[in-house]
Amino acid sequence: MAIAIVIKLISRPNAQSMIEAIESILKQATGASEVWQMEILQSLWSGYGSIVRYELVDAAHPTVVVKHVSPPTTETHPRGWNTDRSHQRKLRSYAVETNWYQNYAVRCGVGCRVPQCLAVEREGDQVLLVLEDLDAAGYPLRLTSVSDAELTACLSWLAEFHAAFLDDHGVGLWESGTYWHLDTRPDELEVLRKEDPELHAVAQGLDARLKASPFQTLVHGDVKLANFCFSEDGDAVAAVDFQYVGRGCGMKDLVYFIGSCFDEDACAKMETEILDLYFSKLKTALTAQEKTV
Repeated sequence: MAIAIVIKLISRPNAQSMIEAIESILKQATGASEVWQMEILQSLWSGYGSIVRYELVDAAHPTVVVKHVSPPTTETHPRGWNTDRSHQRKLRSYAVETNWYQNYAVRCGVGCRVPQCLAVEREGDQVLLVLEDLDAAGYPLRLTSVSDAELTACLSWLAEFHAAFLDDHGVGLWESGTYWHLDTRPDELEVLRKEDPELHAVAQGLDARLKASPFQTLVHGDVKLANFCFSEDGDAVAAVDFQYVGRGCGMKDLVYFIGSCFDEDACAKMETEILDLYFSKLKTALTAQEKTV
């Protein structure tokens, strides 16, 4: 079982002092005698922080991944936050992800593997998550395309995840999960009016049907291929990036994921096969978890 350790962040005046503070936090959270920064894995979108791998000495975990959210000010952001609505949504997304790791991630079994959360730290808009390194845990591969076996593994992960949280209200998460939905995309909907008037005409009806579905669960919200980590043989996967997790119909995850793997023609051609496979996995997961639908 994952244990989230809440530690108060000490304000630091410069980058070197912040690094020292993070190293101190890692030692306290993991019992490591020494901590070494290995590599920056990724910068967060729009300059909101970074994801860094650390090596630990004399700790149960040889390495960990630290996600440090440090939002830019209006003076340092290249587009002045772009819009305040966008900035506030990003801040909310990191608060949601923190809540997810503290209160929900422990409910994910081996069938919907996620990184163990080792420590959580917050001060103001700054957030620091200390997470299990999935590379070291046996999920070192990142893919840009999938084989049949890898596709099956991902659909199985989705089915297990949706089954685990069926009927959960997701308190503290997004009321409407996923990055893309009409409540937050009025500009894109207006563009659709000109580019695809037929789709625009039915968009609100589709949105209403998804919200009215009796089979609400928690959706990952950004379940693209890039957010899956694969085992060497491709038979097992784990998922990361839970900034947009929240309540919704599982089809929102499924369609978004498939769209990240295949072009439109392939999606249409494989529709029945993919749906049959997903629902077969979902039925198995629901039965195993003793949930009746």
